[in-house]
Amino acid sequence: MLKSKNYITICVCISFALFLFGFFLYKVFEKTDNEKDYGVFLSLDASDLDKIAGYQTVVIDGQYFSKEDVTYLKKQGCTVYSYLNVGSIENFREYYESYVGLTLGDYENWEEEKWMDVSQAGWQEFLVSLEKELIDKEIDGFFVDNCDVYYEYPTDEVFEGITMILKHLMKYEKNVIINGGDTFVMEYRKRYGTVADIMTGVNQECVWSKIDFDTGNLGEQTQNDREFFQNYVEACSDAGLDVYLIEYTKSKSLKRKINNYCRKKGFYDYIVDSIELD
Repeated sequence: MLKSKNYITICVCISFALFLFGFFLYKVFEKTDNEKDYGVFLSLDASDLDKIAGYQTVVIDGQYFSKEDVTYLKKQGCTVYSYLNVGSIENFREYYESYVGLTLGDYENWEEEKWMDVSQAGWQEFLVSLEKELIDKEIDGFFVDNCDVYYEYPTDEVFEGITMILKHLMKYEKNVIINGGDTFVMEYRKRYGTVADIMTGVNQECVWSKIDFDTGNLGEQTQNDREFFQNYVEACSDAGLDVYLIEYTKSKSLKRKINNYCRKKGFYDYIVDSIELD
């Protein structure tokens, strides 16, 4: 009788262990397709609100959404960031013709864009007015793009221009996420020892994935580049910044690598198979 009870106990323990192992595997792989903690939707507009509302933290192009749209998303539990392109200008913006004269040059791989001279007072003043429009829509923060203009044009004037823009954004006491911009961010930290006065988070594209703009194919990042960007975002995290990744891939195995890395580091990731971010 005692032997029978031990046998049953062992079977129950094994079954429970197998259940826990299966649940562990489920949790490891479920995030690849199901968890929606972060989403970046720069090609969507107010007609796509229900699609966007399924995510916890979202980045939208706030110029194409009303205050009521933002309120709707926030009522659905979304934290709403607005895209703000400070370092370049796209030809589809209604203000393009007014500021194209302040551009520095063409933007490689993006024919509709040109790099902006961020040191120009006229451009800085315009950004202030645009920021206020977005703040009036009650966004939760800014997703700042193209500080990489400093990588393309590494002058003191461009450095100071970006610095002024970012410090003004921080005055709203909202979160400020810089997309990319590693050359500028590292130079700022080198000069001042901190980046806490210009940003609260960083978003990095293509840490693990790679875009071939010549063919349009999506692939895996080279080891050297991946390690460079990993070191960068991990240094940002160590400095107290929130870290977000956008990755472009259709590969399930690469998705799992990205998910596991971000979960281990406490980062947020958005994996998409289109560079249009739709």
